[in-house]
Amino acid sequence: MDIRAEIDSFVQPNFCFMATPIGDRAIEDAQAYGKAILKYISPNDLGLTGGHQKGYYLPKAVWELFTPNPPIKGVNAKSWPSVLWQDGTVTESCITWYGTGTRSEYRLTRFGREFLWLTPDNLGSLLVLIPISHTEMRAYVLDIEDDILDIQSSLGIEIEFGKNWAAYIRGEEEEPETESECIERKFREFTTNLDAFPTSGAISTGTQRILLECLSKFNQLSLDKKIMELVDFEYKLFKRIERLLLQDQIVRVFSDVDDFVATANSITNRRKSRAGHSFEHHTEFLLRLAGIPFESQAKIEGNKKPDILIPSKEAYEDSKYPAEKLRMIGIKTTCKDRWRQVLNEANRVPNKHIITMQKGISSNQLQEMEDEGVTLVVPQDLHTQYPPEWRSRIKTLEEFVSELKADLEIGDGRTQQGTAELQYVPNQVQGHQARNGNKAPSSQLGLSF
Repeated sequence: MDIRAEIDSFVQPNFCFMATPIGDRAIEDAQAYGKAILKYISPNDLGLTGGHQKGYYLPKAVWELFTPNPPIKGVNAKSWPSVLWQDGTVTESCITWYGTGTRSEYRLTRFGREFLWLTPDNLGSLLVLIPISHTEMRAYVLDIEDDILDIQSSLGIEIEFGKNWAAYIRGEEEEPETESECIERKFREFTTNLDAFPTSGAISTGTQRILLECLSKFNQLSLDKKIMELVDFEYKLFKRIERLLLQDQIVRVFSDVDDFVATANSITNRRKSRAGHSFEHHTEFLLRLAGIPFESQAKIEGNKKPDILIPSKEAYEDSKYPAEKLRMIGIKTTCKDRWRQVLNEANRVPNKHIITMQKGISSNQLQEMEDEGVTLVVPQDLHTQYPPEWRSRIKTLEEFVSELKADLEIGDGRTQQGTAELQYVPNQVQGHQARNGNKAPSSQLGLSF
C-alpha cells in the first residue's frame, strides 16, 4: 500500500447531527406507554414496487401490540386505530390482516390525501409506532441519524442486520448478550477516554482479557485456534484505537511533503512494531496458560537474548541440567528473511524452534532450515499454505507444547476453566527456581484479570 493509501485508510466520513425535540418526544412516549414498534420505511410501504396500496407493513411476530386480530390463514380482518402523528395530524387509520390467497401480512393504511409521512422522501426513515391501545396510537417518522440511534439506545433495543424492525416492551426480559455484543462493548470500554496509544503489552493484555470474558469456549480452543483469535482480535482493537487517536492528525493540512511522509512513516512503523510485539505477547500468554516454564529475553553467553528460553536461564547455565531438556524459541511474525537470526543464539541448544505466522515458505528455504537444525512451529490453519511434502515436518502449537510437556515431565497442564480470572501457579522445573532477588522467570509470574 502506498503512503497516500495508507493515510486514506484512516479517513472516515465525519457527519455530525444533533438529536431533535421530535426524537426526544418519541423516546418519552415510548417509555411512558411501555411499548413501541420501530420499523425502517421500505419501498413496499411507499408503493414503489408496483404492489398493492400504500401503507406501512407491520411485523406479524408482535401482532398483539397493535391489533386484536390474530394472523389466521384464510381470513382478512380489520381494526380501526386513531393515530396522532408528530406534527399534530390525527388519522383515522386501518390495520388490516391479509390472510387469504398468497398474502400473510399486516398493513397500516388510510392516512388521507395530504399525508406527509408516506412520500418517497421517507424511504429509509424510521417509523416509531406507539400503541397506547388497539384503538389509540402515536407515531413518529425519524429521518435524522442521531434520533434513530438515540431511540434504539434509550429503549435498549437494536434493529439487527437482516431485519428492518424491532419491538420495545417495557419489562420484557432482555435477551442475553451475544459474544459479538460482549466484545464490541469491551472494545468501547477499552478505548473510552484514550488520549494516547497504550503500550503494546496493554493492548495485548486487554485483548486477552476481553476474549476470556466474552468467548465462552475460548479455553476449550486448541492453542493453534487461540493464537489466531488473539492476533485477529488485537488487530481489530488496534485499528479502532488508531482511528480514534489519528483522525485529527490525518485530516489536517500538512505543512509540506516532509511532514506528510513523516506522518505516514510514523503510522507504518507503529503498525509494524505492534504486529511483532503482539505475536510475542500472545505466544508467551499461551505458554503460561499451558503451564510451560520459560524466560523471555534472558541474557546468556555473549550477551545473547533469545526470545524464549525453556525452562529458564538458570537451568541453561547449569552444566548439570540435561541439554536435551533445553529449548530455545524464536518468535517471529514472519521469518522468510530473518530465520537465520536464531542460529547463533543459545549454544547449548543445537536444534532451534521458530514459532511463526509466516504464510508459506518455499521448499528450498524449508530444506535450508532443516539442514541448519531449525524447526518451524506454525498454527494449524496456516499449514495448507506450505508445500504438501513439508507439512508433516512443520509442527502445530499443540504438537510442540505436548512435546515440551513430555520432555519436561509436566502433567497435562490444563488451564483453569469457567472463570475469566486465571491465576498461573509458579512452576518448578527439576528443582530450578529463580534466585535473582524477587524477579521470577516470566512463566512464573502470576497473571490475573
